[in-house]
Amino acid sequence: MRKKKNLNIRTKGNKPRHIAIIMDGNGRGAKRKSLSRSVGHDAGAKAAKRVINYALKHKIPYLTLFAFSSENWRRPKGEVKALFSLLQKYFHKEKKNLTQIDVKVKVLGSRTNLSTDIKSIIKDLEYATKLNKKLTLMVAFNYSSRNEILLAFKSFLQNFSSRKLSISNLNEKTFSSNLMTKGIPDPDLVIRTSGEQRLSNFLLWQSSYSELLFLNTLWPDFTERTFKHALSCYSKRKRRFGRI
Repeated sequence: MRKKKNLNIRTKGNKPRHIAIIMDGNGRGAKRKSLSRSVGHDAGAKAAKRVINYALKHKIPYLTLFAFSSENWRRPKGEVKALFSLLQKYFHKEKKNLTQIDVKVKVLGSRTNLSTDIKSIIKDLEYATKLNKKLTLMVAFNYSSRNEILLAFKSFLQNFSSRKLSISNLNEKTFSSNLMTKGIPDPDLVIRTSGEQRLSNFLLWQSSYSELLFLNTLWPDFTERTFKHALSCYSKRKRRFGRI
């Protein structure tokens, strides 16, 4: 008889309000098992579903998952097609479940080069979940932080040109209000799996004071124990924001 895993990792102390995760390691996880990368991405989608439930269980009100970057278009066409098919299927399939568990979904990223079908599914998912309150889930899809910052600045310049704002109105608060994450608190904790130690163009403005945690765990292997370990690590950090 298999013993149950001990999940008694201490998580007392401050808990993050907003956790952002760079979900890395799907392909490598599949390769280790001599499986295709698409199988790895499918396992990654299942891990994402688990993590949403972990966030609800541990009362984390905001969760951002980095699903597809604008740089991921450089991957082989077959893999990109499989990723889009998987995300399309996930968005459509999980709409009812996310509504039942009271999760609000907001998709971050450019939609200009997405198909009409995917745009429609995203719009429908956001509309169907807009009144949910237990957890706000941001999915960064076709997302680039540099592009987000450029778009925010362009938006400010347009308001400046139309005389709705003056240069004196430009500050961190007004600039942040032009970002895709408007109204969402900055992430307290940014996690990256698979052992890589970089942000990869993810929430660069928003994560300026975030605590960073780099884990060797591959994303498909992310469990509740891993999640509790991350909470425990965060609870031991001292966030000074420039103070002594």
